[in-house]
Amino acid sequence: MSTYFLLMTLTQEGRNLMHDDPEVILHAAHSSENPEVHCMGLYAVLGEHDFITVLEAPDNETAARFSIELGSKAGVDIKTVPAIPVSRLDQRIQWPPPDDDPFSEGNTEEQEL
Repeated sequence: MSTYFLLMTLTQEGRNLMHDDPEVILHAAHSSENPEVHCMGLYAVLGEHDFITVLEAPDNETAARFSIELGSKAGVDIKTVPAIPVSRLDQRIQWPPPDDDPFSEGNTEEQEL
């Protein structure tokens, strides 16, 4: 299973729905008919977005279907962001960059872009 963050912002319709039923997003997130999707958490946040959902799904297509379904049911605009646990990254991060890095400060040769 893959993890996704759904960054949600209420639309005007969503604000009206929230006024009528403050739990509309919670109900919409848990009413998905797709058994492969697991809503791991729903958080109200301050800032650019109003809510964040943490989702587990088997693939991007399933996550996208859930995102579209949730957006239409709850009246939210959604940015779906796939997440990769840091422990699964294969490359070791090297800092400072190796000497052969063409963008390091010590390299004075002109580079072709």
